[in-house]
Amino acid sequence: MKFDASQLKFDDKGLIPAIAQDDETGEVLMMAWMNREAVEKTLETRRVTYWSRSRQSFWIKGETSGHVQELVDFRFDCDKDCLLVRIRQTGAACHTNRRSCFYTAVRDGEEVELMAPMA
Repeated sequence: MKFDASQLKFDDKGLIPAIAQDDETGEVLMMAWMNREAVEKTLETRRVTYWSRSRQSFWIKGETSGHVQELVDFRFDCDKDCLLVRIRQTGAACHTNRRSCFYTAVRDGEEVELMAPMA
């Protein structure tokens, strides 16, 4: 069956959450938003493209930072309302220059920073 992005369930703003996961390690690196065109661009170019809600524009990961996300596998969940992009990450995924955006944990009621910014 040929994939058609219109089968995905976008929210009332035309967006769908996309979780970026390192294909080799399984580590969850970040979550960002895509619209239909970002989905189509990602599949066409194999460079992960998101929709920036703050800038109201496309955001090709790594275009300015060099921290590129190369698409390995594109999946959607059973409800078709969330995406999983399995990627090869070059450099940091997070804008804080950390490998993952999920670097803060709550342990015994305290926030604990799990990783420092990359050198």
